[in-house]
Amino acid sequence: MDLRRHDMGETVEYVITFLEMTSPPAFARPHLFGKSPSALIHATEPPDWYFLTLYDAVGRYHEWVDWHSAPDGELAAYLNDPAVQLYTFLRNGWPHGFFVLDTRRDTVVGLDYFGLVPEAVGKGLGTWFLETAIYAAWDVPGCETVALNTCTLDHPRALAHYQKHGFHPVAQETRSRVLTRDWDPANFR
Repeated sequence: MDLRRHDMGETVEYVITFLEMTSPPAFARPHLFGKSPSALIHATEPPDWYFLTLYDAVGRYHEWVDWHSAPDGELAAYLNDPAVQLYTFLRNGWPHGFFVLDTRRDTVVGLDYFGLVPEAVGKGLGTWFLETAIYAAWDVPGCETVALNTCTLDHPRALAHYQKHGFHPVAQETRSRVLTRDWDPANFR
């Protein structure tokens, strides 16, 4: 996808890149970031609205809309599966981001969702947060691979950021979709 503005209702092509990390990271386990009050909280059996609030806050400029059209009960089944783990990053008393680990495949841990809210982007938190998510995935017993995907609708630096941290592309797909809101690279810091 080109980095120009696209309007709501426009059909756009985008590329999904699937990535894997097949050995534990070479970087040190990160320590809690900065001096502001911060916490990483694991939610157990979160309600749909909680996940969707985080999903929308992080993904609103990246066309994260698929869960809004999922059949009734599908999101609740996903979130309440004990092999799916939702973590929220709180800082200064409000959510700065979240990630979801999917451990339903034997030796592969999926980093299904990962991101910071727009207000937290550009403050030096992204590296700490990604390294924290990577270590959380590798801490799952039996993990041999951490897998994730990103697409050209995500932050323009997402793919490079994942690769810098040890993920390697294993496949790509081109898809198209009708935008549900304006897509503007000016929204990405």
